[in-house]
Amino acid sequence: MPYDKVDRPAIEKMVREFYAVIIKDDLVGPYFIRFLGNDLKNDKWYEHLHVLDEFWTLMMTGESNYKGHPFPPHVFIGPLDVETFERWLKIFHEVVYGLFVTEIADEIYKKAQLAAEQFIENLGLDDEDD
Repeated sequence: MPYDKVDRPAIEKMVREFYAVIIKDDLVGPYFIRFLGNDLKNDKWYEHLHVLDEFWTLMMTGESNYKGHPFPPHVFIGPLDVETFERWLKIFHEVVYGLFVTEIADEIYKKAQLAAEQFIENLGLDDEDD
């Protein structure tokens, strides 16, 4: 049964399911594997998943210990393009709509779309076709 509310356990489930799919993806997975490894149970992944739990808790509930800035860590991870973000969003969509009722999934996904759009703009990728 899909989650009908957003709480810490639901966010943790979302984050872990998302990254379990991400690391298997041929396009997006290598970015994460290069910096964090391919075992979601290692210390680097533990820290990353915890940060994402805090980030999404803040985004969805306004309550969190997240104090970071999501953009800077992504600046130096390698050559990114719009297709990479589109795939990230596609996978995120599949996971979120598989876990939450539509109304909540819509809200979460909209925030992910905005984040991806901001990253694309900040990285100057929206000018690729100019």
